[in-house]
Amino acid sequence: MNQISKNVNGAPGLLRLLIVGRDPSAIGAIKALPESNSWELETAGSGCEALERLQAKHVPDLVIVDLNHGDAEDGLYALRWLRRMRPSLPIILLGSADDTLRDEAIRLGASDYLLKSVSNQNLASAIERHLLGVDGNGGDASFAQEQIIQVREDRFFMAAGNIMRKLRAQAELLSQVNVPLLIVGESGSGKETVARLIHKLSVRSTLPFLKVNCAALPPDLLERELFGYDSGSFPGQVRPKPGKFELAERGTIFLDDIADMPASLQAKLLHVLQEKQFSRPGNGTTVGVDVRIVAATGIEVERAMAEKKLRQDLYYRLSAFTVHVPALRERKEEIPLLLGHFMNQLARHYGLPTRSLSTELLDACQAYKWPGNLRELESFVKRYLVMGHEELILGESRWNGNGLREHRFPTSAPELAHEPTVAEDHTSGLRSLVQTVKGEAERNAIAVALEQTRWNRKAAARLLKVSYRTLLYKIQQYHMSPPPTYSSTSFVGATVKGNGHGPY
Repeated sequence: MNQISKNVNGAPGLLRLLIVGRDPSAIGAIKALPESNSWELETAGSGCEALERLQAKHVPDLVIVDLNHGDAEDGLYALRWLRRMRPSLPIILLGSADDTLRDEAIRLGASDYLLKSVSNQNLASAIERHLLGVDGNGGDASFAQEQIIQVREDRFFMAAGNIMRKLRAQAELLSQVNVPLLIVGESGSGKETVARLIHKLSVRSTLPFLKVNCAALPPDLLERELFGYDSGSFPGQVRPKPGKFELAERGTIFLDDIADMPASLQAKLLHVLQEKQFSRPGNGTTVGVDVRIVAATGIEVERAMAEKKLRQDLYYRLSAFTVHVPALRERKEEIPLLLGHFMNQLARHYGLPTRSLSTELLDACQAYKWPGNLRELESFVKRYLVMGHEELILGESRWNGNGLREHRFPTSAPELAHEPTVAEDHTSGLRSLVQTVKGEAERNAIAVALEQTRWNRKAAARLLKVSYRTLLYKIQQYHMSPPPTYSSTSFVGATVKGNGHGPY
């Protein structure tokens, strides 16, 4: 373990570790660690004594609460009030394999939960991790490379700052608890990514993870999507069709925009949570389910309940464990790393070379409020990658700390017909780029693909992942023609039927 020390008013000193409990074996195990001479160990015989220390301004750098000795309620009481008094104070709990006790500790905000029989090496690693934010390889996590976890082929969870590292630690704890979960956060902040991370870290990781967007389907279709239907439910239906709850058996189902689910289906979902079964639409066949339910909402929960969009009883059933995903403006230290990550990912996806990010562009991105969060940031990187004109991006999207542009569009960009003024609010900042330069971005992407394929339009369509007919339409729309250096045989061909799907 690294030497653990700190500076207090410029002078070096040992970090302070407080253990709450009277069990000599727990205290002895910590004192016996080879690293124990690197920090100052203090003890408190009860939760009340620990709280008195904090009230007297004797604040430790880490607290270990022993739940096994005496009354565990005292330890949980201490945890509850320590967390209220010092929200950022790392607190490790030593307890038994009792799932109920562990679940309650996690709900009350424990930073870590270790079995009392844990090895000295694991205990030392946990102390080091929470005392200094040190990663598993002994490196300083505050200066370590960002932690990136791939949760799907095209989706990653990045923990580059303290806020997201704490969220990852919370996800690791919640992955061990087989209970419903509610994820709250603004649109585009990464709620689905957090849900997938929890599933990936859980024992259900090899089983299905199915997503249902409750706002995207009308009530009848949403009910069929979730619960399926029996044979004979409607004319021509001769076989029963399983819904997502059956298809996700023993896995995880993610219900996005739960507040947009109709009240009748919310009542049926509440029945599933309580009884672990439901009646399939049609003949009413009873189906048992073993699925972890993770719900998410992007609107304020109190307002949703006041407006009768979200049933209170359903909320209380879901919210025993609630995860808040912070907005991007609350973790701006991650923006440079996120920009680089999106740039590399999108460049590989589109087959384009990466583009450098100047200091001016990075400063502008960190000053901007990003109301669309990660989704808006990714779209911004995509446009910059395709357009390749930093001056145009900065000229149209010059922001101050409030997200307002400081000057107008450059007059050298004739394709931008509208010139917003500084009086417009921040929503006309980066978002307006989607509308005002969409055509330019499309044209540049098509031009790059045609150039790379020497104007072989079939190959270019495959590169752009659009149908051949769509590409022909876009070429005609933008009045594009091949340069004379390419022979006509490289781009002339019969019309090919496509599927019509793609980014255009």
